[in-house]
Amino acid sequence: MSLNIHYKEDFKNRHIATNAADTAAMLTTIGVDSVDQLIEETIPQQIRLKQPLNLPKAKSEADYLATLKQTASLNKVFKSYIGQGYYDTITPGVILRNVLENPGWYTQYTPYQAEIAQGRLQALLNFQTMVIDLTGMEIANASLLDEGTAAAEAMFMQYSLSKNKGAKKFFVSELLFAQTIDILNTRANPFGIELVIGNHQEIELNEEFFGAIIQYPAGNGEVFDYTSFAQAAHEKNVKVTVVADLLSLTLLTPPGEWGADVVVGTTQRFGVSIGFGGPHAAYFATKDAYKRSIPGRIIGVTIDSDNNYALRMALQTREQHIRRDKATSNICTAQALLAIMAGFYAVYHGPKGLKLIAERIHGLSVTLATSLEKIGYKVLTQSYFDTIQVELGDLKDAIHGVCIDNEINLNYKGTVVTIALDETTAVEDIRLLNRIFSKVKGIAADEAELQEENINTVIPAGLQRTSEYLTHPVFNSHHSEHEMLRYIKSLEAKDLSLTHSMIALGSCTMKLNATSEMIPITWPEFSKIHPFAPVDQVGGYYAVFNELDKWLSEITGFAAMSFQPNAGAQGEYAGLMVIRAYHQDRGDHHRNVALIPSSAHGTNPASAAMAGMKIVVVKSLENGNIDVEDLKAKAEQHKDDLSCLMVTYPSTHGVFEESIIEICETIHANGGQVYMDGANMNAQVGLTSPANIGADVCHLNLHKTFCIPHGGGGPGMGPIGVAKHLVKYLPGHAVVDINREKSIPAVSSAPWGSASILIISHAYIAMMGTDGLTNATKYAILNANYMKARLEQHYPVLYSGSKGRCAHEMILDCRSFKNFGIEVVDIAKRLMDYGFHAPTVSFPVAGTLMVEPTESEPKHELDRFCDALIAIKGEISDIESGTSDKTDNALKNAPHTAANVTGDEWSHQYSRQSAAFPLPYVAANKFWPSVGRVNDSYGDRSLVCACPPMESYMEDPVGI
Repeated sequence: MSLNIHYKEDFKNRHIATNAADTAAMLTTIGVDSVDQLIEETIPQQIRLKQPLNLPKAKSEADYLATLKQTASLNKVFKSYIGQGYYDTITPGVILRNVLENPGWYTQYTPYQAEIAQGRLQALLNFQTMVIDLTGMEIANASLLDEGTAAAEAMFMQYSLSKNKGAKKFFVSELLFAQTIDILNTRANPFGIELVIGNHQEIELNEEFFGAIIQYPAGNGEVFDYTSFAQAAHEKNVKVTVVADLLSLTLLTPPGEWGADVVVGTTQRFGVSIGFGGPHAAYFATKDAYKRSIPGRIIGVTIDSDNNYALRMALQTREQHIRRDKATSNICTAQALLAIMAGFYAVYHGPKGLKLIAERIHGLSVTLATSLEKIGYKVLTQSYFDTIQVELGDLKDAIHGVCIDNEINLNYKGTVVTIALDETTAVEDIRLLNRIFSKVKGIAADEAELQEENINTVIPAGLQRTSEYLTHPVFNSHHSEHEMLRYIKSLEAKDLSLTHSMIALGSCTMKLNATSEMIPITWPEFSKIHPFAPVDQVGGYYAVFNELDKWLSEITGFAAMSFQPNAGAQGEYAGLMVIRAYHQDRGDHHRNVALIPSSAHGTNPASAAMAGMKIVVVKSLENGNIDVEDLKAKAEQHKDDLSCLMVTYPSTHGVFEESIIEICETIHANGGQVYMDGANMNAQVGLTSPANIGADVCHLNLHKTFCIPHGGGGPGMGPIGVAKHLVKYLPGHAVVDINREKSIPAVSSAPWGSASILIISHAYIAMMGTDGLTNATKYAILNANYMKARLEQHYPVLYSGSKGRCAHEMILDCRSFKNFGIEVVDIAKRLMDYGFHAPTVSFPVAGTLMVEPTESEPKHELDRFCDALIAIKGEISDIESGTSDKTDNALKNAPHTAANVTGDEWSHQYSRQSAAFPLPYVAANKFWPSVGRVNDSYGDRSLVCACPPMESYMEDPVGI
């Protein structure tokens, strides 16, 4: 027997699930001889890559992790007191292990199907309640991307709500964090909003202002009494946004009690690691009167079909598929997994625990300030929570040098140093800082002892919080680890995720999030790095960025990437702003028309509207393709003002349109740029590319094609790649020097967006290599066409290429079932009884299902899903024939809960067995929906977006 001593496991065989025997069987079903034949019949030859991708040889999982550990060692984990919106924190082990590191939480999808998402909906409702209580506001959403973009959302909401349409000025406190001001500038520019940056104590607001924004505590650490400022603003009909540190609000009077209209901020310090800038969940709270204008998602309380307590996503008021070009935000901008962690942090610590953490941080801050004053330093901050400013004079360089020697980062500006403490700060840390500052002054350590007793707050009595918060039982019941563990697991058990079955969501690409890709994000060398740390301390991150930039540029065919956008929709926005800057730099300020096909993702017109563009819709043909003649006519009509075309490729209908090169050439001939939506890159990698079809800029959903998990609706990353002529305009940053020659201002708070999760995509590409990535694309197309071949006898497939093939996804037409009373939503709910999450419902065509299997699903899982849909079609046929009742049938009553099926009464005309176990395989691994069909209309009539006492539901669930 010959022995192979060079064998190493091949990661691509772990990621791509289909084996050789299954491949052969699938090809037979499709009716082709080989995978390559299928690809030739699917992707037009004229856009196929001529050469394989030039990527490094694939690494095994063990080799990759060993190599990355060496790279990680280039990051220096200093003790950072930089602050500015980013603070070290302690993630409780029970949350770290059972949420962040648990695929039962991080592989979930956005909770569109509420009946199998009650766990994460409850966790997000906890988050909303936490935010409402701490801010003193009336309503909150279920998170936004980061603090800076949340502030920008607030500005734009105020602008939209202003009754004085001539008001174009927005007051910005000069004490806002610099990155927030940068993002406000980005968002304001396309709409001609003038930012007036100044001192809140000196500004005179008038009818030219529609809003104002202040920081609490301020960027220099000072806690101001803003009551009179808010009152004066309201007298002039100026709405006030407050950027508030949530932890400080356990000690400070909440903004809702002194006049805030909107309160925004980050929940990062609630147990979410810094991670060189993200991901972190921002919060957005406001008055109930503005609930129809609030951006993002709101989780609401309703009832199910049995009148039981149930939750759902409510008031998706600016959901991009509905409002399209009228949207100024969209539902993709959330950080669900991180919001869930922050909410659990509050549940675990409770109001007393949070206050004790805050008091300790504040007490250490007072201790430090007092000791520095005793040894002769001037502390500039008088009233503060956790941040002080100290005048160093000519001792600045000496202080800096000794701090670096002791692996300490402070925040220096001129001769003033800002020191921000956090949850991880201990008395020993204060002693060390005291010794350093004493040493530089030439004072002996024993002469500068700390005052560790009788420490009094420096927060004025009028600004100290007196109101209660987090009074709901959920925040007062789970403080031991056993209780917390069981609570987390009880919620997890209510949610279907990729740990249970495939989630065949068209457009959303729910694929394997490999454990080896996830492991490094919790390494301290990556998780504990401040985004504003000195460049010489972050060599490991820069190495990852540089390699990922090179690899993604090779995959897309572009010249360079920007990793700053931290969501797909934000990538769209950033890409359009880069195109806008390009035109303006050439003197073409008038070029503001965006051509958008009627079939486009709803995020496209929403993003174009946010970039200040005028949207012109291009018709689609009956076969789903772009109407090229209509496009040519509109490009010619608007050639003097044409900015860009936004196109998804392959199309939203799951087809490689053969006219794509002609389409791109038409846009270029009329002076425009081509923006390609990268949502469907899973069908391109290694076979074609955005540059190859003629695009100029493209965003990539790293949480789709490149394996960052969806996490219940965030984290995400949406970096953009651009052609050479656009590189100079990629986003810059106000704090960290990543600016290019003519960079647009920042689009995210952190220089590299949610930097820590870029490691996941880096790992995926490194372990797959050229062959693995290319085969992943081939098998995504193979799996989709196999399912198409099995399902098209039962459900019409709406769109196909010229040779009858789909790309990586397909649209099943369910509209004819309406003739006998079955809606597509009934099919979606019935799939839960079979143990599956529904495909994408009614997008891009109402009354349809968009199905995408991905390459990481094996044949037997594809067959289980097909068997379920085929069985459901049989149930529909029984209704059509009259064998089953038109109103009392398994589809109309789906989903069926364990309580339904095991109850004493069963009045339905079909059996309990057929309700709960419709196919033999279901019984072996049954997933029970935790509630019956959710009542959306009831929730719309009676919105509750916080945690009311459970007793109210038990006593009178309909009378909430």
